[in-house]
Amino acid sequence: MRYAIAFICLAAPATAQDGPATFQLPQGCDAYLTVQGASCRVDHHFTCADDPEGMQRRVSIDERGLTYAGQIDSETQWIESFHILTGHSERLESNPVEPASLSDLIEKGIDDYDFRTLSDQIGTTRYVGQDTLTGRQVTIDGVTLDETTYDITAYDPAGNVIWQSQGNEFISRNWRMFLSGTGTTTIGGETFEKDDRPVEFIYPSEPGFLSSRPKHGCGVAIS
Repeated sequence: MRYAIAFICLAAPATAQDGPATFQLPQGCDAYLTVQGASCRVDHHFTCADDPEGMQRRVSIDERGLTYAGQIDSETQWIESFHILTGHSERLESNPVEPASLSDLIEKGIDDYDFRTLSDQIGTTRYVGQDTLTGRQVTIDGVTLDETTYDITAYDPAGNVIWQSQGNEFISRNWRMFLSGTGTTTIGGETFEKDDRPVEFIYPSEPGFLSSRPKHGCGVAIS
């Protein structure tokens, strides 16, 4: 489960309905894909001229406005993440015990990872998990994706479990990215189900590209 920008300056988000109709990219950046998801979320994927080769960025917007900004490398490692609603950021620690590797997943059908992120706000978090290709391909809005299963656990510095999550996601070999799917997350003894599957893929010059307004599954309570 790997779904992190040299950070944009962000104020507290307005609601998506009240905000501008189009997301404004940082200067020097170019977007190549907008994804409308099933759970009232729209994601924008883009690259920036000053980033190292292979770096990708993503922002996520839901009914409340901008909720996430992040940067991944070509192996889909979480390089930086900014969680707007909680106000905390995370960055990948150097020399992970077992780096996440999209290449290993594609070549071997399985990828184990064990890495830590550092945060000035919440401290160190260790993530341990596994992604596996199921062998099944699905086509959504004309895009062929490979289905995965994932199992991930987050630990605090004392080794206590913060949360656990299992389910299915997708990878795009062409874009070298993970896309959300379905699953369950357990936090503090409570388990929550999610369905974040992509519904629409929108490209530059198409209607809805860089829209700041999610379309699908909106109007329900967000936990």
